[in-house]
Amino acid sequence: MTAEQSVHPSPSDIDEAPPGIFSRQHAAATLTFATVMFLTGFAALAVVPTLPTAAEDLDGVALFPLVAGCFVAASLLGGVLGGHWADRSGARRPLALGMILSVVTLLVSASSVSVWQLVVGRFVDGLAAGMVAVSVTTAIGQSYPEYLRPRMLAMMSASWIIPSLVGPPIAGVVAEAWSWRVVFYGLAALTALPAIALVAVLRRAPANDGARADDLPPAEERASRPPLLVAAMLSLGAALGQYGVSGWDVRHLLFVAAGVALLVVFAPRLLPAGTWRSARGLPTAVLLRGLTSGTYFTVEALVPLMLITERRVAAVTVGVAFTASAVLWAGASWVQGKLLQDVARHRLVTAGALIMAVSVVFAVAGSFSGVSPLLAMAAMPLAAIGMGMLDPCVTVLSLSHSSPDRLGHTTGAMQTNMNLGQVVVLAFATAVLNAGLAAGASRLGGYAIAFSLLLVPTLLVAVLAVRARKD
Repeated sequence: MTAEQSVHPSPSDIDEAPPGIFSRQHAAATLTFATVMFLTGFAALAVVPTLPTAAEDLDGVALFPLVAGCFVAASLLGGVLGGHWADRSGARRPLALGMILSVVTLLVSASSVSVWQLVVGRFVDGLAAGMVAVSVTTAIGQSYPEYLRPRMLAMMSASWIIPSLVGPPIAGVVAEAWSWRVVFYGLAALTALPAIALVAVLRRAPANDGARADDLPPAEERASRPPLLVAAMLSLGAALGQYGVSGWDVRHLLFVAAGVALLVVFAPRLLPAGTWRSARGLPTAVLLRGLTSGTYFTVEALVPLMLITERRVAAVTVGVAFTASAVLWAGASWVQGKLLQDVARHRLVTAGALIMAVSVVFAVAGSFSGVSPLLAMAAMPLAAIGMGMLDPCVTVLSLSHSSPDRLGHTTGAMQTNMNLGQVVVLAFATAVLNAGLAAGASRLGGYAIAFSLLLVPTLLVAVLAVRARKD
């Protein structure tokens, strides 16, 4: 019997009903983490739609790929920092710092006098987001028994529902009626007081965020300090790649080559050994996180772009698809955590991947001029259903393969490969699209080719999921 099992009995080990996520034992932690996810989701979803306007106002449209891409790049570094810090001293400190940085970055971005200041603001925002995401996941692993983790991860997804419904529309109205700066300042004001309250709550919490003392080894045996240089080089590579795929000339190709070189050299040092060859257990679970996240966010990025620029679908209609995606993701996550909790996690990953494969087929079909564009738009919520089902399961599988003193390292690796997946898959699809256009293909034909390539990672996930199961 493991230390965790001895402290947290499973439902089958006791006669009375086991405590839930809102029981007296877990209610404070549950509400704290839900609040963090709500604030993070609201700020993220409200800020993103205003970025093109901000870049144009600052005469930095040419650098917009960097404005958008540096967030993901910085998340890589933030995830590594937060994960190692959480292993060494518990998750509450990196979580508190991440929330404080979230407020600071909104003020930096709001006061931007140049596009480069906006880039700095977005970089700090990505750093904070990476720390918060890893810290929350680590804290869940430290604070809850294994049978409650799927429910808590579903709660984290549900915390994004209201932000997804009201964040983008409110930000759009405010930016149009006043200024994009008001959006940033307003979010800073809304986030500051809850962030201060959260820090105060965390200061009163036990140092290990619910982890038991006998679960953790002595301080000198815990995780070593994070490889900051490696993480920084990986972030730089991601940023270079994001910038490079925005064009199709020699200069941009050189940026892409430099970015790929950095990713190939440094990424393996932040991932479990055997990740890219799908070794059984944790390496495969981490690989699945990258493949699924990359596919989903590529669909979320390129489908709306195609619908608005090529199929002439109204932006408000596409916005409905975004909202539906967020709601259905949360709903599917709730189903897997509540109604399907007795189904093997790796089987749910396979099912979710197959649903995503169907969504990719919808995107390809909707790329043809003779087919209704609504078919392509349906790809977004359908992909969200697949992700809502499989993403918490991948997290649960990853945590199940990790010892209590390595939960931060594990969640940091998941965060790293999630961001890598977003960078690599989106960059590859964009490069294929641009290559098709350069070769004389129609724009819709280029989208169809780019979307069809997404079948590869989704089907790989369906096949490889069994290698991530806990025997």
